Amino acid sequence: MAGLQELRFPEEKPLLRGQDAAELENSDTFLLAVDTDWKEHDIETPYGLLHVVIRGSPKGNRPAILTYHDVGLNHKLCFNTFFNFEDMQEITKHFVVCHVDAPGQQVGASQFPQGYQFPSMEQLAAMLPSVVQHFGFKYVIGIGVGAGAYVLAKFALIFPDLVEGLVLMNIDPNGKGWIDWAATKLSGLTSTLPDTVLSHLFSQEELVSNTELVQSYRQQIGNVVNQANLQLFWNMYNSRRDLDINRPGTVPNAKTLRCPVMLVVGDNAPAEDGVVECNSKLDPTTTTFLKMADSGGLPQVTQPGKLTEAFKYFLQGMGYIAYLKDRRLSGGAVPSASMTRLARSRTASLTSAGSVDGSRPQACTHSESSEGLGQVNHTMEVSC
Repeated sequence: MAGLQELRFPEEKPLLRGQDAAELENSDTFLLAVDTDWKEHDIETPYGLLHVVIRGSPKGNRPAILTYHDVGLNHKLCFNTFFNFEDMQEITKHFVVCHVDAPGQQVGASQFPQGYQFPSMEQLAAMLPSVVQHFGFKYVIGIGVGAGAYVLAKFALIFPDLVEGLVLMNIDPNGKGWIDWAATKLSGLTSTLPDTVLSHLFSQEELVSNTELVQSYRQQIGNVVNQANLQLFWNMYNSRRDLDINRPGTVPNAKTLRCPVMLVVGDNAPAEDGVVECNSKLDPTTTTFLKMADSGGLPQVTQPGKLTEAFKYFLQGMGYIAYLKDRRLSGGAVPSASMTRLARSRTASLTSAGSVDGSRPQACTHSESSEGLGQVNHTMEVSC
């Protein structure tokens, strides 16, 4: 495809470091945190309380990393494996990290009262400025999966000045049609809620083979997440509207995401078609499409190493560079002391470094030095 470039990563095995398959059945597998620096908050928003956990404090003009999980999960089930990955920790220690749980989805959440109206997807997005304001963030880099990716995309459309970049995994920009709605209703009558959600999270191949990962998540979804609250979130996600985005120049007054975006999907994942369509509706000069081989429906869980590497390149494209010790990319050790803001230039080399707390960066196209991975452009499709 003209203008697109393929980037290959070293093979990584599905990874929960230091654990074998049997340990996946332990209910604490995805709930243990590496450190105890996380602080929990319940934040008042126009549409009710929002549970968040945060590590660190705002650092100058650097954005916060803000995550939003998929339906059926919470921030721990969705992101612990990824954020506990050693190389990812080397990156995130230079940023404040804020995990958002959708209403009633956190561990130990009380069941909503009878008649409770769960917020719409638009209202979930409209709750996030309260989080940004509460902690004093200037802007955020969002990382969302599935339903969480939809919420963050909607947030960026409504409040573009608060979002510096987005990593959207398994996003489906389309609302449910009548056929899809009927199929979802029928599935709800013939399957348990955890099994219905699993078909949203995992590829058909993973479900048929009933891997240890699938079995573990079936147990976690059934035991950790409040089932009545989950049903409300599931119903609302399946009632979502089209994201209403179009590639600039394709329709008059096209609305699209203004910030740099990295789209991520596993090969044969349930969301593959949706992510491909989302890619066709975004600005190609600021969008990276990452299709990950051998990762199934949850690439952040099965391939955290590859995803971390891609996230590092994404940060570099926005003007940040991680000086990390990386055996795969460098022949020698690289200092791991800091995350440095690049000098802003449309032709800036990734070896040029500026102030870590400079002005807010804008999306740019640049080349990498030979010490990196060769020429990289925002307009690329990445297969790994």
